[in-house]
Amino acid sequence: MSRCAAGQGLGAADFERALSTRACARTEHFALHYLPQSPKLSTTGETPRAPTVEDCLRFGLVVPKRHARRAVTRSLIKRQGRAGWLRHAGALRAGDWLLRLRSPFSVAQFPSAASNALRRSVRAEVESLFAKAHTPTTQCERC
Repeated sequence: MSRCAAGQGLGAADFERALSTRACARTEHFALHYLPQSPKLSTTGETPRAPTVEDCLRFGLVVPKRHARRAVTRSLIKRQGRAGWLRHAGALRAGDWLLRLRSPFSVAQFPSAASNALRRSVRAEVESLFAKAHTPTTQCERC
């Protein structure tokens, strides 16, 4: 697995493009979007090549304030998302990956903003999401 040069993450236009695609994997609270890398255009007449494992993997997170009101909760979700990404990045295809929080966690079930129960729940969902992402039957792999 290789990564892009340091500091080369998803920009605003990349987020828009990734969000315009259909989510390739979903859980109760999260959606994972995948945007394959477009082949590099060449002016030398070479035919574009298909993306390989050596190509760039990029990751982004969308955790809206309306779904996680407290900054502590947003930070917890982002940390768990990044950790899940790092654990599974070696098995994912090159391209742009975007993890989006699509619904809030129940305040009644998780009253503390950063409880261990919330941490375990977020980690379990992120793990199942990335596990779905690199199975051949998901939309992520058919792109």
